[in-house]
Amino acid sequence: MAKRILFACLVVLLSACASNPPVVQAPKPVVVPPMLKPEPPKWSESNLLSFHDQWKGTPYRLGGLSRNGIDCSGFVYLAYLDIVGSKLPRSVNAQRILGKEVPRSELVIGDLVFFKTGRTARHVGIYMGQDKFLHASTKKGVKISSLNNVYWKPRYWFAKRLNKPTEQQNMSIASLVDYAQHYDLQE
Repeated sequence: MAKRILFACLVVLLSACASNPPVVQAPKPVVVPPMLKPEPPKWSESNLLSFHDQWKGTPYRLGGLSRNGIDCSGFVYLAYLDIVGSKLPRSVNAQRILGKEVPRSELVIGDLVFFKTGRTARHVGIYMGQDKFLHASTKKGVKISSLNNVYWKPRYWFAKRLNKPTEQQNMSIASLVDYAQHYDLQE
């Protein structure tokens, strides 16, 4: 009997040694995509047309920022926020000091176009390509106009391109307004 127990123990031990140990697989490494550099705003005629469709016909209201009424700089502010996802200052004077000035012949979609509409009055819109710009008109509300229109052509002032946030954009709105008012006094 002792031989049988010894034999049974040997069989168990040998079978245990002969079995395949469970295979442990290392977890697959997690691939982390590289950090992407922020890109300049991606404007297109289609996203501007879509934004226009949402606001088309909204009446002009000085200081307005809703579908009940909106002014030109408020419209640019909301378009930039909606399409690009960044905030701009709220006034024309503060918006006009941002970015890099570009010649009219080199305008690209998304450039801000500025106009002198009176002795001290200023207007801003967003260039859409093909000499068109999107803006909040004082008489017809949100609309698309031509830079070559008999009213707008002689009032065209300059254009600015906002490729990336600048220190000026990160300044407080109050300091931008102060800067713009000081700049006005020197003209």
